[in-house]
Amino acid sequence: MKIPGLGPNQWRARLAASALVLFLALGGGAQAGDAGPRHHADGHYDAATATYAVVAGDDLAAIAERFGTTVAELKAANRLGSDTIDIGQRLLVAAGTPDGAAAGATQVTGVPGSPSATTTISGQQLPPPQPAFGGVIKDGALQSTPWWPPSVVPPKGAPNVLLIITDDAGFGVPSTFGGVIPTPSMDRIANEGLRYNRMFSTSLCSPTRAALITGRNHHSVGFGVIAEQSTGFPGYNSIIGADNATIGRILLDNGYNTSWFGKDHNTPAFQASQTGPFTQWPTGMGFEYFYGFVGGDANQWEPNLFRNTTQIFPFQGKEPGTWNLITGMADEAIDWATRMHQTDPSKPIFIKYAPGATHAPHHPTREWVDKVSAMHLFDDGYEKLRERIFENQKRLGVIPQDAKLTPWPSDVLKPWDQLTAEEKKLFIRQVEVFAAYAAYTDHEIGRVIQAFEDLGKLDNTLVIYINGDNGTSAEGGPIGTPNEVAFFNGVTVPVDVQMKWYDVWGTEQTYNHMSAGWSWAFNTPFDWFKQNASRLGGINQNMVVSWPARIKDKGALREQFVHVIDVVPTILDAAGIHAPELVDGIKQKPIEGTSFLYTFDAENAKAPSRHKTQYFEMMGQWALYEDGWLLSTKVDRAPWEAFGAANADPLNNQVFQLYDLSKDFTQSDDIAAKHPEKVKAMRAQFLAEAKKHQVLPLDGTVAARVIAPRPNITAGRTEFVYTRPMVGLPQGDSPLLLNTSYTITADIDVPEGGAEGMMLTSGGRFAGYGFYLLKGKPVFLWNLIDLERLKWEGTEVLSPGRHTVEFDFQYEGLGVGTLVYNSFSGLGRPGTGTLKVDGKVVDTKRMEKTLPIILQWDESFDIGSDTLTGVNDADYKPPFPLTAKLEKLTIRVDQPELSPEDIKTLKEGEAKVEAGRE
Repeated sequence: MKIPGLGPNQWRARLAASALVLFLALGGGAQAGDAGPRHHADGHYDAATATYAVVAGDDLAAIAERFGTTVAELKAANRLGSDTIDIGQRLLVAAGTPDGAAAGATQVTGVPGSPSATTTISGQQLPPPQPAFGGVIKDGALQSTPWWPPSVVPPKGAPNVLLIITDDAGFGVPSTFGGVIPTPSMDRIANEGLRYNRMFSTSLCSPTRAALITGRNHHSVGFGVIAEQSTGFPGYNSIIGADNATIGRILLDNGYNTSWFGKDHNTPAFQASQTGPFTQWPTGMGFEYFYGFVGGDANQWEPNLFRNTTQIFPFQGKEPGTWNLITGMADEAIDWATRMHQTDPSKPIFIKYAPGATHAPHHPTREWVDKVSAMHLFDDGYEKLRERIFENQKRLGVIPQDAKLTPWPSDVLKPWDQLTAEEKKLFIRQVEVFAAYAAYTDHEIGRVIQAFEDLGKLDNTLVIYINGDNGTSAEGGPIGTPNEVAFFNGVTVPVDVQMKWYDVWGTEQTYNHMSAGWSWAFNTPFDWFKQNASRLGGINQNMVVSWPARIKDKGALREQFVHVIDVVPTILDAAGIHAPELVDGIKQKPIEGTSFLYTFDAENAKAPSRHKTQYFEMMGQWALYEDGWLLSTKVDRAPWEAFGAANADPLNNQVFQLYDLSKDFTQSDDIAAKHPEKVKAMRAQFLAEAKKHQVLPLDGTVAARVIAPRPNITAGRTEFVYTRPMVGLPQGDSPLLLNTSYTITADIDVPEGGAEGMMLTSGGRFAGYGFYLLKGKPVFLWNLIDLERLKWEGTEVLSPGRHTVEFDFQYEGLGVGTLVYNSFSGLGRPGTGTLKVDGKVVDTKRMEKTLPIILQWDESFDIGSDTLTGVNDADYKPPFPLTAKLEKLTIRVDQPELSPEDIKTLKEGEAKVEAGRE
């Protein structure tokens, strides 16, 4: 390489100066707490000048390898005509550091200023400061020296990362940990790496996922509950602040390609519309590519799906039941990984892979349902299943041989032998579909893992496969449901009614969930469920980890305490990357997790857990882990009991239980009475942790929080006007017509020949409403959780020309204001609806009951068409575009106000409830 106008000495000096500028600008040298660069022999590497003094025994190949460069680059940088070097000769080695330098020490490869130059960064400030220009600028380009800033790359040897987390799956689900559901992909990772039997979640979806991507406790990052239950307190507002950079952002700025596939339950429900802001979407949190759904669950056949921030419809035009998101997201992940590899094979990739399975609705393909059904895994019922799983777990050695199986909760769940034949038939169908969903998902995960191997990347890929973001869900209640939206509205669907969906269970015709008896069994060897943060059935997950290039203790078990907040520091530790102190100029909160990289080594198989203290809290149930001890609050409600008056003092109004998990693996022996001082001390410790991590104020409410006021785009508004069609507005950012009076007015122009189509809809097949023209006649329809449809319709076809069509509803309850007084009495009350055309009443009906809590979370508010499922399959098929011209559509809402007498009555009722708790 020759630079015009420069002699050899000038050229070399300029390169050295450039290297020094680069080195200092990018935070080179030893950082606080770093070991810094190791000097070869007696200190012949000079970081200040980026030069190395040759010692006896050196050759160019060894020096190049040590400093992460090539012989050709060394020769070019030092103007060497041959491979001959002399002892004492000082070679420019750029700003690299010798191999073995501590994480965070800068490594530079290539000639500084050249297009191929790369550098790692200290990582303490993201993005890194732009390096000063290291070339020379004269009046003319021929007399000047160009200089390119180096590309940022991760430290040498940093692994690819495939972070997998499934949904609502307890300890006893996968065959890898004794379950009966085949999970060969998880088995593969376990056999190539390690099993972990003390991996802990938060007990609920959004909170676990927020902790997983930030390395901080869920309340610390605003996710004390799911996004849809957020409230206006720092620990519960569902906002991951800019002072809590995610693993995606950290790796991205350190030279990784980053992506997120599947479930995003960490975007606030009030920031999920196309008006943004998008800072809380995956693409705004450091994940360059997102393909998935936003929210807690999704119809896997027809999901509300996004690529980055744009809604997409890959299932449109396909026959029902032929496209499924579980396969679709695997295809997308494989395609993305392949494109990244083919574009730049040297650049490591990060994938967060988060399928919606096995959260309801359970939507596997028919092929997988038939496979599992033919295995007859569940014919003996849920108690026998539990015993079988427990035996398998001991046989595999994934639980201690002296572990005890806690008793069956006959007071909560009816024993199998007390069920009717019809109940048994239905429950078996429910669980077969669930099991098929789990097996199908593991199979598709296996395709993604195999893609890494096919690309030649698996050897240096850290695979972390976490089974479940919490325990198995019991949100189907004791008898299950064909429609999960019914559960969230407090409605139990009788078994005989459910049987109408028996033959289509798990298809696009259901939004299904199973009997909680199966959920209890799938949390074996523990008890209770998702949501129950004080019981191991809600929080004790399992995990498998492989990294063929690093983990050699293949197939072994690890029993150290690990929490989801430990995943981020472990990934950073594995990659040799520091957690940043500043991101976009904002000081970062400390990472609160503890790396479990030490457990990868066989010599640390039995090492003490380094994660010593961990609090748990969810909707007023809480626990504290302290170096083997667990203080728990006694469960005071089942997950399906979400609509009663809440515990007003969840910090103190509790029954406390104490367990020594070092001797009692399954949390079966309460020893609180024997250790009152320990209980007292741990209660105090929990309060200290709660204050430290934004857990206060504790809140025992559940369903009430779903309809709590939030800062969405409808806040404070009573009138909404639309003049053009629009689709895709999420429930959290659209006018809510529950528990209130409202009027919808559509001004339309009907063309010659008549018109039909959707004017306004929200929700879909499983709950919602539609205001449409059917064969020219106006219709307003309420779909009450797919159990009943109430229709108002005109008797005459609208003539060509302008018309005003109006639906007015007068609500007869007190509304959501009663929730302030711990009462649901104002919700789901009756009302009267009136349909008018051009001011004339054409139909009036009374609704004896209305929906109290939600429509359908994964469906949208659409004007002018219906993008996903329809509210009434008998009337139309989506998208059902409106063929009339919509000139204006106006929605007015009139929330009920509490009178002084109402407030007095509610306060008296609240006092009686609290007196009953004492």
